[in-house]
Amino acid sequence: MRMSGCVIMEGAASTVAMLTPDRGQWLGQAPGRLPPHTRASHQTVQEPVGMFGSCRPGSQDLDCSRSPSPGRCDRSLDTAVCGFTMEACGTSFVSHPKGKIRVLTERMFKHLRKWFVTRILGHSRQRARLVSKDGRCNIEFGNVDAQSRFIFFVDIWTTVLDLKWRYKMTIFITAFLGSWFLFGLLWYAVAYIHKDLPEFHPSVNHTPCVENINGLTSAFLFSLETQVTIGYGFRCVTEQCGTAIFLLIFQSILGVIINSFMCGAILAKISRSKKCAKTITFSKNAVISKRGGKLCLLIRVANLRKSLLIGSHIYGKLLKTTVTPEGETIILDQININFVVDAGNENLFFISPLTIYHVIDHNSPFFHMAAETLPQQDFELVVFLDGTVESTSATCQVRTSYVPEEVLWGYRFAPIVSKTKEGKYRVDFHNFSKTVEVETPHCAMCLYNEKDARARAKRGYDNPNFILSEVNETDDTKM
Repeated sequence: MRMSGCVIMEGAASTVAMLTPDRGQWLGQAPGRLPPHTRASHQTVQEPVGMFGSCRPGSQDLDCSRSPSPGRCDRSLDTAVCGFTMEACGTSFVSHPKGKIRVLTERMFKHLRKWFVTRILGHSRQRARLVSKDGRCNIEFGNVDAQSRFIFFVDIWTTVLDLKWRYKMTIFITAFLGSWFLFGLLWYAVAYIHKDLPEFHPSVNHTPCVENINGLTSAFLFSLETQVTIGYGFRCVTEQCGTAIFLLIFQSILGVIINSFMCGAILAKISRSKKCAKTITFSKNAVISKRGGKLCLLIRVANLRKSLLIGSHIYGKLLKTTVTPEGETIILDQININFVVDAGNENLFFISPLTIYHVIDHNSPFFHMAAETLPQQDFELVVFLDGTVESTSATCQVRTSYVPEEVLWGYRFAPIVSKTKEGKYRVDFHNFSKTVEVETPHCAMCLYNEKDARARAKRGYDNPNFILSEVNETDDTKM
């Protein structure tokens, strides 16, 4: 009979704790008292150990010193030992590796099911954003008439720059292939009109406009060689036709224009400051906590490049739906949000990650919000950072947004800047968006009311309309 077990040592004596497959229970008996069908397969182990029991072989030691009875494990333990998975010792066991795999598989599918449900519900409940987290604007224009669309071709340079790469490369290839083929047709027409083609059987003394053009294919090759200035020398223009000379000059000029425009568009697309803004990152969440005795909304921003941003300026816009006193509903009403750092909001020294904050005072739109009502609010906080890249002198703007679910009340950012032994400052981006819970007032109004109450108590009066004034001494009041 195949059995599995482990030895539990107590002092110098040994007892054997076994799990019998047919009974499914632990046996903590001395060797002489084991059931008859197990004595044949049992070997007594004599090994001097300490006063605390241990279980071998196994991935962990099992302390049975607290066991209420010899050979029985403490029920508070939950240990994988001797090849078994033990849950609430003595109640449930997996005595075979396949059983252990089955339990792990069930747990894995349970977590996967929970993860999928969370993701699906999260996407269904996701708020509509005007600005995505990476700065893209979520807006589209409808019912634009054809005349308005024609305006995009007036400013063709900006239109080409705003095109996606697949459309830009399509235009690039089409422009060159189209111009080569178009001028190939013109060269073929010149040869056809001048009767230079072989089907006209020109005489031996006949001088063609273009040497060695025998058909449409050779005309296309001559057009390609002319526009890209390959100059093989096999096909060339003669002085016989003025039309051919004029066409050669026109194609050369047009080829230079096409090369300049298309290469310039690709170079400008690569060097656009919008790509430079990808290296500037904002924290995943905004937090609300006390700073300098004031309730503030804080956001962390960092520049991943070592080149600085010159003349940096940061500000915000709160987008929400408001109703005017006249009854007009404004869906995207914009409210200015002032962000500052300790040195102000102009010309930031952006060499390390900065924590910008907005003071929630009486003029702030967050003043009447509380920790419980914040998730039910309907707003979008858009944060802008403008600056000039030091290495390229290109201006760039970085944008991100926060919805109420991404604003954490009662948290602050974990520190990320430290100093090494070599005297350098080290930034740990692992904790860039990590937050720490701190004690924070329930709402901004509560904080300011508490401050006002303390100030009135300090002055010795409770009437906020009472004003202290100096009493001038008169003749009647002189002592």
